[in-house]
Amino acid sequence: MNVPLHQLLSDEFRSRIASGVWPEGTQVPSESELCREFGASRGPVRQALAALRAEQLVVGGRGRPPMVRSAVVSQSVETFLSFTDWAQTLGKVPGQQTQEIARRPAGAEIAAQLGCDPADPVVSLLRLRLLDGEPTLVERSHFVADVGRLLFDFDTDSGSTFRYLLDAGVDLHSARHIIDAVAADPTDAALLGIPEGAPLLRERRVTESIDGRKLEFAEDRYRPEMANFLVHNTVHQRVQMARVQSTPERKEESHD
Repeated sequence: MNVPLHQLLSDEFRSRIASGVWPEGTQVPSESELCREFGASRGPVRQALAALRAEQLVVGGRGRPPMVRSAVVSQSVETFLSFTDWAQTLGKVPGQQTQEIARRPAGAEIAAQLGCDPADPVVSLLRLRLLDGEPTLVERSHFVADVGRLLFDFDTDSGSTFRYLLDAGVDLHSARHIIDAVAADPTDAALLGIPEGAPLLRERRVTESIDGRKLEFAEDRYRPEMANFLVHNTVHQRVQMARVQSTPERKEESHD
């Protein structure tokens, strides 16, 4: 049975990326160059490149030249790194743009996560997080009032709230993470520059002190081409989770 040309081309392109013939972060040869090299028409070449885009090996399109996606370095959940620390391990510049910080009643959903009354006050923080200036995730954090009030003395556009609170003596000891998918709401779409309803990776967590007091409920929504999550476990070890910048078959995690 004959293998379709576009499939043969996509296999060859994957091999070039894996072997470094097409290095990470570089521009893919143009369609016309690929057509000449392989004696193919534009149709199969475009199909092959579309397959690589679907696998997130190649990015670009819609007027932008296709590029080989840069690789991502992983971060261990055990070390409980903030987004800022995670970005720095990648050799990337972390960024944040505060959209809102406010003190308000918890409401039913947040109260259920923090184990408080819906009328109890929390401090809510909404930020856009960036890697090298690229919108990466929308961060929604809700802190119990005595912890959150500390953020009003902090420039939340300057860096990691997690690190700031630790330095202020807040006992952010451990966190429980839940990972799933969610459709982008109007706020996500506007901040991330994506269509409303587009799929996002969602990480929800509840952060506790060493004595089990719940201090923060957060929900981070990632563009799926920017990050993914790896869960690794063995028979003799507890599960370890990690967040990674998206590239197939890679490893890693976060907080903040």
